[in-house]
Amino acid sequence: MQRARSVGNILAVMLVSVLMCDPLCNARAQDLAKERLNKSPRHGEWVDLKSGERTIKAFVVYPESKNKTPAILVIHEIFGLTDWVRGVCDQLAENGVIAIAPDLLTGQTYSDIDGARKAISALSPERIKADLDAASDYALKIPAGNGTLVVCGFCWGGGVAFAYANENPKLRAAYSFYGLAGFTLSGLMAQYSRFRPAPDEASKVANISCPVYGFYGENDERVNATIPKAEELMKAAGKKYEPVIYKGAGHGFMREGEMPNANEANKKARDDAWARWRQLLKQLP
Repeated sequence: MQRARSVGNILAVMLVSVLMCDPLCNARAQDLAKERLNKSPRHGEWVDLKSGERTIKAFVVYPESKNKTPAILVIHEIFGLTDWVRGVCDQLAENGVIAIAPDLLTGQTYSDIDGARKAISALSPERIKADLDAASDYALKIPAGNGTLVVCGFCWGGGVAFAYANENPKLRAAYSFYGLAGFTLSGLMAQYSRFRPAPDEASKVANISCPVYGFYGENDERVNATIPKAEELMKAAGKKYEPVIYKGAGHGFMREGEMPNANEANKKARDDAWARWRQLLKQLP
């Protein structure tokens, strides 16, 4: 995994960052997610959260449990808070945790996937952090929660999950799915505007107080090119970072792997990633 890469190569892969997720199967993914949500026995609801002077929306799903359970922040893809992401929340609740997905594009309108990408790319690091902090505060005050808070994210949200671990000391774990690794929020968002690598500074991971677990597709070098430096920084800082690369899988395999026509590599990667994730969730206090 520790392969030499030039700055030029990293710049090249960053130049396509705004194309992070393949939209071709997105509509079908949303249809399947709606079917799942409609059939789910679990309680899901929309809530309003105060984020400074603003009010943002979030989707929350509760597990069917007689005990208090951990809560997980779910950071959406570059597509926004889609039905697929809400479906993931339901799957997480099925596995025994309270899932809360803040809509980081609350109040914005966009007509298509490209519009969502542009809206995401225009978000400031300060606003992202404020909204995630609001969701974290809400999650920790849920009466059915046990006080354990973790975060996950997919695609763009996977990079944010890694970066947010450097911002919130209350997190007990971070699960980053095919997101850029080892960036601060400012460094991450710079990839969507100025197309330049963030400085290789220890400060990018210095405040991370929880383990970070990475889930990556083998055929996703744009993202995977950031893993070695993240490993280097995390190791030097004495932090736990465990990236796993799933053979033959592409970017977005958690979504594409559940499609009826999914290729075997994406399907296996999704199944294996969920098996790993379930075990990690079971280890939470």
